[in-house]
Amino acid sequence: MEARRQNNNKGTEVEESTVDWKGRPSNPNKHGGMKAAVFVLGLQAFEIMAIAAVGNNLITYVINEMHFSLSNSANIVTNFIGTVFLLALLGGYLSDSFLGSFWTMLIFGFVELSGFILLSVQAHLPQLKPPKCNMVTDSENCEEAKGFKASIFFLALYLVAIGSGCVKPNMIAHGADQFDQSNPKQSKKLSSYFNAAYFAFSTGELVALTVLVWVQTHSGMDVGFGVSAAAMALGLFSVVSGTLYYRNKRPQGSIFTPIAQVFVAAMLKRKQICPSNPQMLHGLNQNNVPNDSGSVFLTQRFRFLDKACIKVEDGTNKKESPWRLCTVTQVEQVKVLISVVPIFACTIIFNTILAQLQTFSVQQGSAMNNKLTKNFHVPPASLQSIPYIMLVILVPLYDKFFVPFARKYTGHESGISPLQRIGFGLFLATFSMISAALMEKKRRDSALDSGKTLSIFSITPQFLIFGLSEMFTAVGLIEFFYKQSLKGMQAFLTAMTYCSYSFGFYLSSLLVSLVNKVTSSSSNRGWLSENDLNKDRLDLFYWLLAVLSFLNFINYLFWSRWHSKNSSPMNTQQNEKNGEGFIITNHYGFNNSKSLEINESIL
Repeated sequence: MEARRQNNNKGTEVEESTVDWKGRPSNPNKHGGMKAAVFVLGLQAFEIMAIAAVGNNLITYVINEMHFSLSNSANIVTNFIGTVFLLALLGGYLSDSFLGSFWTMLIFGFVELSGFILLSVQAHLPQLKPPKCNMVTDSENCEEAKGFKASIFFLALYLVAIGSGCVKPNMIAHGADQFDQSNPKQSKKLSSYFNAAYFAFSTGELVALTVLVWVQTHSGMDVGFGVSAAAMALGLFSVVSGTLYYRNKRPQGSIFTPIAQVFVAAMLKRKQICPSNPQMLHGLNQNNVPNDSGSVFLTQRFRFLDKACIKVEDGTNKKESPWRLCTVTQVEQVKVLISVVPIFACTIIFNTILAQLQTFSVQQGSAMNNKLTKNFHVPPASLQSIPYIMLVILVPLYDKFFVPFARKYTGHESGISPLQRIGFGLFLATFSMISAALMEKKRRDSALDSGKTLSIFSITPQFLIFGLSEMFTAVGLIEFFYKQSLKGMQAFLTAMTYCSYSFGFYLSSLLVSLVNKVTSSSSNRGWLSENDLNKDRLDLFYWLLAVLSFLNFINYLFWSRWHSKNSSPMNTQQNEKNGEGFIITNHYGFNNSKSLEINESIL
């Protein structure tokens, strides 16, 4: 900490103390920056390559090899992917509290690798699968995987889920930790890093959905799962290779204890009245700035929590318990955590749409003509590679040209604010489902009325539109959450973005079951009850999602405006006009780009 103060006196502002791999204070000339982050990007590309090849073609394996029904298979896939993203919270908690992001990545990376290996073994050995049969022509006589065979399959699957879930948030957080947000030049590079991370993600997805899916289709799923294991091993090699260059943030201890202390203290002091002088609040100095953090400010939101900072025993030698008295910084960080929940919730429907592209849209492609030439057939799962072909070109162009151009007009280091980026992506997602509904209606009518089979490329618009939507929403959400001023909780907040994927996929499973129940009758089965899309009404289900997506966008507009309005520091003029007790003068300001983000309207 002394080294940190000396650096500050020399003009180098350090947000948090960081260490090298031996626990010594990190050297900005040797550690961190893009040269260190590139090793983490390697893991990101290979890890997504491995799990995308499994997840995006899993429904085909579950139906054809394990002999589950279409609806059950869709739920198995969505529950698996949902679990991956839900367990990201565990990875974020372990990283911020106890292990640090590097060791969390390493430990759970090997757990994920073991899952891929077991999947490959299970797919290779006939003794671990039910007898072969054709689920399309003879589904009634096919034996569904049960007992030991099913147990091995789900054990392997959820080893992958546990490993991947805990690795994902730490890849983003550890890479972003290599940049010092208090340094304007580093802050701009941080924005570029988030785009680079999405480029690595898109590249990994593209290879998975073309090369690895082709291997699965032509060489067998056992070989395909084995290749996924090899890709994961390469990713682990990449992240270990950068050990000497990383700047590592120390774990902070349990991240939930300070949060719980604020709620307990506020509840115990609920009958207290906030003082007119803010300097009476615990943790504010004479300039009305928190003693322990220059980047957190007293805000108007959730004023009831401010009572946790009231010093009721000043003038005595007795020190209040941290469960009765909290600092302003501690309270404001809890406010940040609460205020991002509505933004997080608005992305759940978005990820429910993503679930359809990885399940029903793959089956939709299976019912279409997938011949590219006489001898080459396009695997349905590879349809999802179409947006990533576009994105590996578009993302670098976005970062190289659009961001500097927009920065000139907005003054924002990212070109447009993360909230604006999220909103634009949510708006585009609606049109993805509209396109999917229109094309499925055309495909179904053509098959039933004239017996014609449309080309598999007819459904590419829904993938292209959603790919563009995801570029805005996914990157904007990660950048938004990471840049929130929660000291020592970057990995956990990043994990919340992945948790949105989890809730989206779980909601997809719930919607499928609910829609089948509501639309079924004594004479007709539900919209998605059959294993034959020509008998199902997938087009109506897509229309339902389009309506939900648009309503979700309207809801997001409300909450994003609310967040921008209530994240501003309280000022003298407004508080005097409103007669409020707290008076925070205007002479202090934001020392980083956060001021631009939170004061900016998204429209």
